[in-house]
Amino acid sequence: MKYDEGKPKLTLCPTEIITAVAMVREYGAKKYGDSDSWKDVEPQRYRDAAFRHFVSYINDPLGADEESGLPHLWHLACNIAFLCAMEKD
Repeated sequence: MKYDEGKPKLTLCPTEIITAVAMVREYGAKKYGDSDSWKDVEPQRYRDAAFRHFVSYINDPLGADEESGLPHLWHLACNIAFLCAMEKD
């Protein structure tokens, strides 16, 4: 018997958020050329960007980022994902 207690059940997460973050990451990798460059950015920049995208989302739930054309909600999710990875300790 496989022992999975205490392990997160990732299938409980909506797959749409994974796709959303991946789409924003693809855009960023094309723009900045390095898929790991996000790790070199100060967390405060992601907090600021997350807040900007959150406000844009609240003001227009279906709105998209002017530069990427991707939904603000997706950018918000990506910024939060970066912060979760950076501040996990």
